[in-house]
Amino acid sequence: MKIGFIGLGNMGAAMAANLLTAGHEVTAYNRSPEKVTALAAQGAHPAASIADACRGDIVVTMLANDTAVEAVTFGEGGILAALGEGATHVSSSTVSTALAQRLAHAHADAGQGFVAAPVFGRPEAAAAAKLFVVAAGAPTAITAVTPVFDAIGQRTFVLGDQPQAANLVKISGNFLIASVIESLGEAMALVSKAGVDKQQYLELLTSTLFDAPVYRTYGGLLAREEFSPAGFAATLGLKDVKLALGAGEELEVPLPVASLLRDRFLTLLATGGSELDWSAVGALSAWEAGAEHPAQNV
Repeated sequence: MKIGFIGLGNMGAAMAANLLTAGHEVTAYNRSPEKVTALAAQGAHPAASIADACRGDIVVTMLANDTAVEAVTFGEGGILAALGEGATHVSSSTVSTALAQRLAHAHADAGQGFVAAPVFGRPEAAAAAKLFVVAAGAPTAITAVTPVFDAIGQRTFVLGDQPQAANLVKISGNFLIASVIESLGEAMALVSKAGVDKQQYLELLTSTLFDAPVYRTYGGLLAREEFSPAGFAATLGLKDVKLALGAGEELEVPLPVASLLRDRFLTLLATGGSELDWSAVGALSAWEAGAEHPAQNV
């Protein structure tokens, strides 16, 4: 298939590379041209503009936030204007449910398909094509873009024909991950101050009641104090928690833990941790108990 790919960050670059490995023709665009150059060395076609990336059957966007997705879609020479009739925009970005609805309506009016397909997994999972894809959109559009999902992930969950459902599930999942990071960081701060080795403690947890990938992955980062380079930046963690709070307000669902997490991320950013991995929010408890700030270990 001829696939355009916009957004070659930690996740996007690996996803686009796996599309190439699967035999698809990929045309890539990124604001930083050096990332396009790196992907071109693997066989991708460089796109000089957003419109150049929209000449095929599908265009995939993997961008940081609502503002970035809005700019590449609705801006002059953007996806909406350049994508052919019958082609499909796949948004793998973690964005608000309101934007997902707006995108769905705009593409439908233009005779184009739209599928929301955010993913669960860190950059190492993206590189190994082991992401979990959460997709929603019209059945015909889902069918058309399934080869993309097969190339980047290990399993796809289809949540119906309303794209915003996929984004809501992704937002809720990231909220849960942040909750685990915070609670696990607090528990580690407690036992480590009493002299218990953090790695040994993590092994105990993950060998008994907490044998789950989220505890193994983020517990390992916390135990090793491995917060740089960031696989998922703390600024994005704050963004996703705020998306959860916004969705809760819209649906009239109180999310008191999300309010706490927002303040924890703000504390991390305000004290010099904006460039760290979002798992560093779990190290704030140890810092407040007398350990070094996570930014000092970079």
